[in-house]
Amino acid sequence: MSHEDCIFCKIIDGEIPSAKVYEDEDVYAFLDISQVAKGHTLVIPKTHVKNIYETPAEVASKLFERVPKIANAIKDTYKPIGMNLLNNNEKAADQSVFHLHIHILPRYVENDGFSSNWTVHTDDYTSNDLQQIASEINSAIKL
Repeated sequence: MSHEDCIFCKIIDGEIPSAKVYEDEDVYAFLDISQVAKGHTLVIPKTHVKNIYETPAEVASKLFERVPKIANAIKDTYKPIGMNLLNNNEKAADQSVFHLHIHILPRYVENDGFSSNWTVHTDDYTSNDLQQIASEINSAIKL
């Protein structure tokens, strides 16, 4: 998807209206049109990047620097009892808009229908397996 076809880029450019929560020279935050809970906010870089895999360190730094500030503003305003941060990458992980975005999801009651629980496979991996996996990932890290 090109920058010109990206709905989030159109929101940044003002071509599509949004309920803006925050904006500066690098980051734009707005309410998700599909509110999972009151204050459900999307935080996006103004630089068009498809997902976390394609995100330069400078763009990530500026984006993630703003997330706690926005999360705390939601916390101070609406007093949720918890909060999830969520990022989906690629269709298999439920990414539906291919412009990097962080969901800030305030939680007001336990058992509200939203779940971030997943199936645990503790018995599938030995301690040696975990050390091997960690080593393989570490070897691939490019600083």
